[in-house]
Amino acid sequence: MEDPDLAVALRYDPDRDPAPRVVAKGRGAIAAQIVVLAREHKVAIRHDRDLAALLGALQIDCPIPVAAFAAVAEILAQLYRANRQLQDTRR
Repeated sequence: MEDPDLAVALRYDPDRDPAPRVVAKGRGAIAAQIVVLAREHKVAIRHDRDLAALLGALQIDCPIPVAAFAAVAEILAQLYRANRQLQDTRR
């Protein structure tokens, strides 16, 4: 895969965050490192230039805007399903 132009990392802790928050963002080499770290930690990755541009305009620790909720919800649902499957295989 070629280096991403822009990468944005989100954190969502439903016990403390009303909405997902931007925790890292970067372009070029920094974006590539965000992707590498996400893969190493088995974090769901979505390739969506429009969503990345929207989220990349936000400041670090800023909650995502309502316009991004649907796309981010899809990512979280995918992550929750993968975590559930992993737990089921460990039982």
